[in-house]
Amino acid sequence: MPGLSIAVVLLFAVFIVLVTGVRIVPQGEEWIVERLGKFHKVLRPGLNLIVPFIDRVRRKLTTRDIILDVNQQEVITRDNAVIIANAVAFIKITDPVKALYGVEDFKLAIQNLIMTTLRSIIGEMKLDEALSNREVIKSKLKEQIVDDVADWGITVKTVEIQDITPSTSMQQAMEQQAAAERERRAIETLAEGKKNAMILEADGKLEAAKREADAQVRLAEASSQAIREISSSIEGQPMGAMFLLGDRYIEALKKLSESENSKFVVYPADLQESIKGLFGGNKS
Repeated sequence: MPGLSIAVVLLFAVFIVLVTGVRIVPQGEEWIVERLGKFHKVLRPGLNLIVPFIDRVRRKLTTRDIILDVNQQEVITRDNAVIIANAVAFIKITDPVKALYGVEDFKLAIQNLIMTTLRSIIGEMKLDEALSNREVIKSKLKEQIVDDVADWGITVKTVEIQDITPSTSMQQAMEQQAAAERERRAIETLAEGKKNAMILEADGKLEAAKREADAQVRLAEASSQAIREISSSIEGQPMGAMFLLGDRYIEALKKLSESENSKFVVYPADLQESIKGLFGGNKS
């Protein structure tokens, strides 16, 4: 019986040693082992042995790609516009020892590094540049953080800008500015239309005046020619001249009688003598 008890105790001790000394690491993970508080080795995927009670697993790290979400933050551009920006990073642990001992919390460190770098990059841009150059921001962001992250045994595979939009107050200001711009353009269009209409109207009046003047000149030339022809035809014939003058005289009296201001039109009793008197007056 004493021998059986000792055997049971030994078997139990062996079982405890096996349980505490055998480690099966799953694929996609690497475990950091410390011996007496100091780094000892890295356990790779598969069956691994450690010394019980002396060695201990300090941290289990994944070797798969890690999706790191960067919180949303307000960023001020070079022209003092406030925009909201956030990002997502895809990282991979390439050196578990550096990832554990190189920085206290590599996820938090990378998040803060991306946030501060993003603020710095956008702060050098104007609002329009920041909103329209997402790929440029992404490229600069990855370029500036890759060396720092590499010191922590981590590779940055890519960094994507999830969202970059103006803040609520900035959106309202932009909407007001756009409305004012549309109103300004409408006023300019209306003013341009009125100006063109006035120009066309003035051109029309000018053209009409030119044509009226041309007509007057042509009428005067025609009248002059008619007078010359009449003068030539009635030369030495007083009756012809009297007829022409009498015709003009009667036409003038007719127009005078059609005027709204005329009340009475008095015709001379002896129209022939009156016309002769005109000729007589001319001779004197």
